[in-house]
Amino acid sequence: MRVNIFVEDIFFFKYLGCSTLAKTLFRGISASNSIDAHWNSYNADFDLVHYHSFGPMTLTHKSYSDGVKVLTAHSTPRLNDGNIAFSSFINNQYPKIYSKFDHIIAITPPSLREIKEMLPDMETTLIPNGVDREKFRPDKEKRDRFRGFIGVLDTDIVVLTVAQETPRKGIYDFLNLAKLFPDVTFVWVGGYPYSIFSKDYAKIEYCKRNAGKNVIFTGFVPDITEAYAGADIFLMPSFAEIMPMVLLEALSSGVPVIARDIPEFREVFGCAALLFSDIEGAAAHLRDEPEIRRIRTIARPFTERYDIRKIADEHIATYRRLVNEA
Repeated sequence: MRVNIFVEDIFFFKYLGCSTLAKTLFRGISASNSIDAHWNSYNADFDLVHYHSFGPMTLTHKSYSDGVKVLTAHSTPRLNDGNIAFSSFINNQYPKIYSKFDHIIAITPPSLREIKEMLPDMETTLIPNGVDREKFRPDKEKRDRFRGFIGVLDTDIVVLTVAQETPRKGIYDFLNLAKLFPDVTFVWVGGYPYSIFSKDYAKIEYCKRNAGKNVIFTGFVPDITEAYAGADIFLMPSFAEIMPMVLLEALSSGVPVIARDIPEFREVFGCAALLFSDIEGAAAHLRDEPEIRRIRTIARPFTERYDIRKIADEHIATYRRLVNEA
C-alpha cells in the first residue's frame, strides 16, 4: 500500500501545529516499515493520501491525486475565534471543504462531536495525536542550556507556555499571572504565524513591551525540547483547542501541566493536569506545591498511551481498512 502524507509546509503553515503533527506521524509510520509511506509527494499514484491541512496546495493536490482522500481535523470552526482577524469568513468554509474528503480523522471526542454536527453523513475515525517519547524526555544538559539562554538560575522557578501569540491562546491571562508572581519567570515560546493578521497584533505587542522583567518572549527557538527540559511548570491558558502537541510534549518531558478547564483538556488530560477556570484558579494551582509535585510524578507515564509508535499503528490499520473498503 502506497500512502502519501501531505501538509502545506511552507510560509506561515510550517509554524502551525498541523505541520509538526504530520511530520511526527510520518516518522512513526516510516519507522514501522509496514507500508510504503511518502512525504509531501506531488505525484498522483497513491492508494491513499492523508492530508493534514486544507489550504490551496492541498485542494489543488486533491483535485488530481488518486486514491482515498483522508483529512485529519487539526482545526474546527470554534478554534479560529480569537485567533485570526477574518475567522467568520474561514469558519463558513469548513463544511464545504471538509465534505470534499472521503474520510475525516478526529483527534478528540469533542472535535469528533463537532464534526458530526457539522457533517452528519461524513465517515469519521477517532485517533488521538501522538508524541515522540524518545525525543521529549527529561534532560539535565538541555535544562541547563535553556536556563542559560534565558538567564535564570537552576533554583529559579520557570513557568513555560508554547503557543501562538494570540488572544485565544490566553496571552493576556499569561501576562496577568506574571504580575501576580513577580519572583517567578514566565517564558512564552512562539510567535505570530499569521503576522499582522493575527488578532490583536498591535495590542499584544504593546502589552509585551510593557510586561514585567520576569516575562520573557523568546519567539521561535531552534530546539523546543530544551525549552521543555528547562521548565518547572507548563502553563496552557488557551480558551479553545483540540489536542495540542505542546501538552503531550510537556508531559512527555516530565513537566507538570496547569491548563484551562475546557472540554478537550478535561476529557483527554484531566487526570494528568491541574485545570483552572480563571486567573485566581490558575494562581491557586501555582501556589499548590504538593499538587504540582504529585502531577509531576504522573506526567511522563501518562503519555505512554500516546506514544507515536502506537498512534502510527492505529493510522496504518485505518488506512488498510479504508483502502480495502474503497
